[in-house]
Amino acid sequence: MERNRGHIATEQRHSSTTELDALSTLDCVELLATDHIDAVRAVQSASTSIASFIDEVANRKGRLIYIGCGTSGRLGVLDAAECPPTFQADSEKVIGIIAGGNTSLRTSSEAKEDAFEGAHEELNKLGLTEQDVVLGIAAGGTTPWVHGGLSLAKDKGAFTAFLTCAEVPCACDHVIQLDTGPEPLTGSTRLKAGTATKLTLNIITTTYFTKIGKVYGNYMVDLKATNDKLMDRGIRIIEALCKISREDARELLIVSNKEVKTAIVMHHKSVTREEALNLIDEAGGHLRQLL
Repeated sequence: MERNRGHIATEQRHSSTTELDALSTLDCVELLATDHIDAVRAVQSASTSIASFIDEVANRKGRLIYIGCGTSGRLGVLDAAECPPTFQADSEKVIGIIAGGNTSLRTSSEAKEDAFEGAHEELNKLGLTEQDVVLGIAAGGTTPWVHGGLSLAKDKGAFTAFLTCAEVPCACDHVIQLDTGPEPLTGSTRLKAGTATKLTLNIITTTYFTKIGKVYGNYMVDLKATNDKLMDRGIRIIEALCKISREDARELLIVSNKEVKTAIVMHHKSVTREEALNLIDEAGGHLRQLL
């Protein structure tokens, strides 16, 4: 029998939007935009919990695996997909798994989320270890597919965490609760809850990759210049950190195999590309230790 979820905050009626359908277009836009301020506040309030989770990921030195259904699953897959081009990270370092597989990225498959063992096959394929961290994402907090996945991951020895916008029990190691409250469109967690979830995932991976040496200052120094936009960005980063002309920066980037961090070390240490790569490896990837 279906569970009554009416007591969960994300399912309750928003007292300020009871006449949503009667608003003008402008009033509707302004109300929805203003209401989203609560999403940012919710993430800010959960900062300590988010930070301790990031430290756990960094200390474990394994993989970060997102599991989720619907909007939550899509946001996890999106964040995982953006890590390799942003940080030149191995595509297996952050993994996103969504109920229903890749088809669910474009077509909804809500029925999949009711299967408690639905995530088990994909998780078993990964060969989870104690070094891995599995983060279940469920805005409303009750999704059986996510809870079942976390249960399996915990049995395999992985560190388990739960990212939710509701106050619900979860048998995992760590909970990040984002108190976004009722949605302006009752139950539609693609709104504030989705925004808060996306913001939290952005913060997790940006902070994590910064901690492991993928960032110097506020530059994405592990950038690989694979198109015109990234070539230009890489040149400008090298210009700024090496204090050389754009022409010299471009030449250096090409010689470094279009790897920004390598180019910077080559310049500052007056070494070859191979020597620069060795120095970077010895420093654990942290450019600040080399400059």
